[in-house]
Amino acid sequence: MISEFKEFALKGNAMALAVGVVMGAAFNAIISAIVAGLFTPIIGVLVGGVDLVNATFSVGGAVFGWGAVIDAILKFIFTALALFIVVKFVAKFQREEEEADPTIRPCPFCLTEIPTAATRCPACTSELTSA
Repeated sequence: MISEFKEFALKGNAMALAVGVVMGAAFNAIISAIVAGLFTPIIGVLVGGVDLVNATFSVGGAVFGWGAVIDAILKFIFTALALFIVVKFVAKFQREEEEADPTIRPCPFCLTEIPTAATRCPACTSELTSA
């Protein structure tokens, strides 16, 4: 059982996931600090000079912390936006590194990927000429 656990824990996927979780937590801390230190005070000034994080209102005896909700929404939006930008950048970088497989070509009739040496498309059965 111990050897199975070591095999699982040291697999590339598990290690990549662990690194991703740690990096995500650090990334979230940075975004939270930016939102709390810059955007929340700016919005607080725009809505009348209130401390947005501690802004509340009460109805009857219940106190509603609407400022904390706005702060959490801002953190979510900015974290999602920053992650979107990072993922788009990484995907673009990975696409540039990928090379076309010289053993595969698209069928000129149906665009299915087929081996370069194929003389007939397995998807549309069209006869193919040499590339």
